[in-house]
Amino acid sequence: MSGGRLPMERRSAGGYVARYPLLALLDPRAPAVPLLLALSAGLAAWGGLVWAVGMPIWGATTVLLAAALPVGVRKWRADLAVWGPATTVLGVLVVLQGFHSLEHVVQWVQYHVLYQPPSQSSGLISAANVEWVHFVWNWIVVTLLVGLARGGVRNRWSWLLLAWAGAHAAEHTYMMVRYLQMKQELAGLGVPSISAQGLPGFFGRDGWLARGPVTQNTFLCRIPVATTTSRLDVHFWWNTGEILLLAAAAHVHLRRQFRSG
Repeated sequence: MSGGRLPMERRSAGGYVARYPLLALLDPRAPAVPLLLALSAGLAAWGGLVWAVGMPIWGATTVLLAAALPVGVRKWRADLAVWGPATTVLGVLVVLQGFHSLEHVVQWVQYHVLYQPPSQSSGLISAANVEWVHFVWNWIVVTLLVGLARGGVRNRWSWLLLAWAGAHAAEHTYMMVRYLQMKQELAGLGVPSISAQGLPGFFGRDGWLARGPVTQNTFLCRIPVATTTSRLDVHFWWNTGEILLLAAAAHVHLRRQFRSG
């Protein structure tokens, strides 16, 4: 994933790229008016599918994302020529992790503002709010970050991001193991239809830190927030930290790439 030098058109856009390199990376490469019209049409189509047709929110969101995918692929193919492989992958990751973080914001609003129970606070794509999807996605992020580091995306923010994402993925690994164990126990009891989703991880209410045998009778099991908050809140903050660190790492990397172009 080696980074490429910036072509002449990017270098000539000096002020814009130098001040806001992340915005330059996310530039959809389309005129503003047609883009706004397309976004408006997409939101209208989403609303029509949900309220007029009665499609579930996750289904309408999936249709909208599928329709937008060809546009994204064309943009990222163009980015490859402008920025090089490593920075293009970085841009893809910013978009995908940004949407993933938006999912957690929606879940937070559903739970804290709309007062929906945790089982119904599932975001825009509730069908993907399952243990194995979270497990796979977080390890994909870690793998991409390792590849980006090898490709030259290396700064203090990127190392912090890799450590944060690795810890996040480790917690999802712990939750995945607990999920599989609980499924096996429920099957042994003759009730395999009962869901084993939503078990706590290292942190939060009833998590390992609060209930683990190693931490019992120590101050660790009584740390405020870390042992008392809900799983939904724990992973809202995991993803908030991840997208902020990703944005910082991308900003520093892009400024360096621009200056060397």
